[in-house]
Amino acid sequence: MTRTSSDDRNWTVEERLRERFVRGLAGDGAEYEAFLRELCGHLRAYLRKRLAGMPDDIEDLVQETLIAVHSRRDTYDRGQPLTAWVHAIARYKIVDLLRTHGPRARATEVFDEDSDLFGSVDNEAALAKRDVARLLERLPERQRLPIVHTRLEGLSVAEAARATGMSESAVKVGVHRGLKALASMIRGER
Repeated sequence: MTRTSSDDRNWTVEERLRERFVRGLAGDGAEYEAFLRELCGHLRAYLRKRLAGMPDDIEDLVQETLIAVHSRRDTYDRGQPLTAWVHAIARYKIVDLLRTHGPRARATEVFDEDSDLFGSVDNEAALAKRDVARLLERLPERQRLPIVHTRLEGLSVAEAARATGMSESAVKVGVHRGLKALASMIRGER
C-alpha cells in the first residue's frame, strides 16, 4: 500500500525518504526531487555536527554526498535501511575531506558507529528507542542484559557482570552474540 502526502506527518523519516527514493528510482521525478531536497537538510545537520571546526566545507560536502547518492543509486539494496546506506556514503565523503585537509582537520564523531544520520529529528529518537526495545525483547536474557547494561546504560563489562551475576567473559560473549542476532533480525533473517 502506498501512502499519500497527507500521511507524511505519521511516517518516520526513514519510511518517507525510502518511499520517495524508491518512487524516484521507478521514474517519478517529483518524488526523487522531494527526496533530494529533504535529504539535503538532514545531511547538513549531520555534517554540521561532525565538522564543527570546518564550517566552510559543509555545503561542499552536502553536494558531494548528494551527487554520490545519485550516481550510486543503483547500488542501494532495498532490503537494507536507506539511512544506513546514505550514512555510509556521507562518512566516506568526510574521510576524503579529512585526507585532503591533513592533521589540521577537526571532525567529531566521524567513526561513531552508533550515530544516526537522522538523529536531529526529535520524534525519531523515541521511535528508534521503541524499535530497539522490541528487538531486544526477542533476545535471550543472556544476550539482552549484557547489551542493555554495556551499550545502553554505559556500564563497564565488569559492572555488567556484577549486575547480571555473569562472568566478564560471558558478558562479552553475550554482547557479541546479541549484536550479531540483532543484525540478523534487522536484515530479516530471523
